[in-house]
Amino acid sequence: MGVVWCGNVRVVHALKARVENGRYVIDEPAQLPEGAEVQLQIVDGDDLEPAERAQLRAAIEEGMDDSEADRVISAEESLTELRALRCRSK
Repeated sequence: MGVVWCGNVRVVHALKARVENGRYVIDEPAQLPEGAEVQLQIVDGDDLEPAERAQLRAAIEEGMDDSEADRVISAEESLTELRALRCRSK
């Protein structure tokens, strides 16, 4: 689990766990202090309202149309832009 500070905001990266024999099992190591408490949230679908889901679908359709019309940038360009937007205070 990574914690990154972006200005005054603490960004916490989620961990994935599964249930085995009634116990939570986390497949990745967590760099947390001994005794740290964590919160688990059940992932079961999404909590989008119908209007939000329609907006998401429209955005996906728009992206697909852009792709078909070759109005896209390469993955390398996209990653470069994303990296430029990330907080530098890791």
